[in-house]
Amino acid sequence: MTNDFRVTLLGTGTPIPLPERFGPCTLVEAGDQKILIDAGRGATIRLFQLKIPIGRIDLQLLTHYHSDHTACLADIWLTGWLDSYFAARKSPYKVVGPTGAKRLMENLERAYADDIKIRLADEKLPLSGIACEVGEFDRDGVVYEKSGVRVIAFEVDHGDVIKPCYGYRVEFGGRAAVFSSDTRYNENVIRYGKNADLLVHEVALARPELMNEAYIQRIVGHHTLPYDCGRVFAQTRPKLAAFTHIVQLASIEVPPPTLREITDEVRRAYDGPLEIGEDLMSFEIGDSVTVKRLMPRA
Repeated sequence: MTNDFRVTLLGTGTPIPLPERFGPCTLVEAGDQKILIDAGRGATIRLFQLKIPIGRIDLQLLTHYHSDHTACLADIWLTGWLDSYFAARKSPYKVVGPTGAKRLMENLERAYADDIKIRLADEKLPLSGIACEVGEFDRDGVVYEKSGVRVIAFEVDHGDVIKPCYGYRVEFGGRAAVFSSDTRYNENVIRYGKNADLLVHEVALARPELMNEAYIQRIVGHHTLPYDCGRVFAQTRPKLAAFTHIVQLASIEVPPPTLREITDEVRRAYDGPLEIGEDLMSFEIGDSVTVKRLMPRA
């Protein structure tokens, strides 16, 4: 089967508005299909940098409804409709997510009703290109299957009240890429991460001197510490493990933990291949997983 299977991290950041780490968003290219997982801040800019028309996205997957994962959803939907080389969507914007996706898109349609009305009258854009097709699910299972691409959703644990929240396993050409979404250490990630070629996982760390702060405790309590990420990787043994949504907590007085500190903690539990994700880092998935970087290193 074809090896035309690529994953690109469009945004590897958090709610912190860092210019080098945009909001959470991942592009999956499998055969002739282009799928986005989440739509964090700046996703349209990253697509433009890759020379991928914003209107060319075949499927938008959502993991959960925190704003840092959906902030660019309206931009992808609306900008992708424009009659330009960087957009030009003529068919409905297809969105699939856990329960809540329909409400989100319906509210966006109401919020931008005047923009849509103006562009229909002034620019004569096709009504089909601004339409939405939204699918919802409320349990583990296949949520999309087309042209050899199979997407399986699985519930994860982002916290007691942050529900629903799901990760995804994307299968194509006998290969698999798995995305944890935001989660605490979770057995479902291990279950669906088995035999993955690529496992992309979130990670969070704070220095000990910050851990007496209640809000830091809450944030850390919703995510996976590096050592526990190492435990996940050790039990799943992907061809390559990679981090995205890299939470490096800090304060005015206390600097964030370094990427080296994160890696050192992971290595206490896992000795396999590992990449610290960067914006526009891509992974070519075949017999092996090849890493490419498009952003200049600091």
